[in-house]
Amino acid sequence: MYSVYILKSAKDSHLYIGATGNLQKRLSEHNQGKVFATKSRLPLKLVYCEIYRDRRDAFKREKMLKHNGQGLRRLKERLAFSLS
Repeated sequence: MYSVYILKSAKDSHLYIGATGNLQKRLSEHNQGKVFATKSRLPLKLVYCEIYRDRRDAFKREKMLKHNGQGLRRLKERLAFSLS
């Protein structure tokens, strides 16, 4: 199984979008400061996750959320209660 996830920084409320085949391990790496993109924004909280069977589908969704402002905006609107 593959996960597309969104993390929120407690430090500055920045959102980070990622995809992985091992969500628990990846979250641990983020919060241990092992991921360059997020190490200056610790601590991080998982605020959203989607599960996919196919790796290609998960990474396609991650790319869409990262590069399609409208897709991320719609997701933020649906999740507004949990992102605040």
